[in-house]
Amino acid sequence: MNKLDGFLEKFARYEFKYLLSFARSVDIEEEISHFMTYDGHIHPELENSYIVRSLYFDNDWASNYYQKTDGEMYRRKYHLRTYATSYDPDVPLYLEEKGRTNQRTYKQRVPISYEHLEIFETAALHDQLLGLYPGVDLIEAFVFDSIRKNLKPKVLVDYKRRPYTSEFDMNFRATFDSELRATSTSTLFPDAASNWIEFDAGYKILEIKFHRRIPAWFHRALQAHNLSRISISKFCRGMEVCGLATNLE
Repeated sequence: MNKLDGFLEKFARYEFKYLLSFARSVDIEEEISHFMTYDGHIHPELENSYIVRSLYFDNDWASNYYQKTDGEMYRRKYHLRTYATSYDPDVPLYLEEKGRTNQRTYKQRVPISYEHLEIFETAALHDQLLGLYPGVDLIEAFVFDSIRKNLKPKVLVDYKRRPYTSEFDMNFRATFDSELRATSTSTLFPDAASNWIEFDAGYKILEIKFHRRIPAWFHRALQAHNLSRISISKFCRGMEVCGLATNLE
């Protein structure tokens, strides 16, 4: 087993999403703050949030996009994930696979080296990753799917995330995502001239993640504010606003 397998993180949980106006999000956060606290990764200078940056892979006919929009019960996609908008080897960098099996969302990720970033960004070089990360199941699956489906980096998505955790239920997590933007690029750190496109301006995406059930207090908050969960994907929205795919619904 490769030593990196010891760093492989795996999650399997339910994820519900809600689209909130800024005004509504203020009310919801006020209620949440009575039961939850910020997690340990926030930056006060970013309004108690942190940056999330994801470079998503797809092919020229947007197979992963249409699997998502068609609602396929079994699907998966890959992205590079970091938490900065400029190159910084001190900030963690991951290859992540996220998928869905029936109603549950699963995610697994493995840390990767900044030295290999260009290889991940270049589809023709993906087979080299097998030698650089021998025996790492996630890397092997990524290379296999990359070759089989002709995957390449397609869209970069940024947003600010304000995260909440609960000391009463460690499996329940809530995040508020805002300032969403996307650009069509093959690199994780494009130059400053990149054409960034903002989307869903004026709204925040509330995501809740849990293993078995929603806490009773949060369920009451949903009812009080008449919130209904929606299907929304930052990857899909990024593909759409960048003209890389068309929602046929």
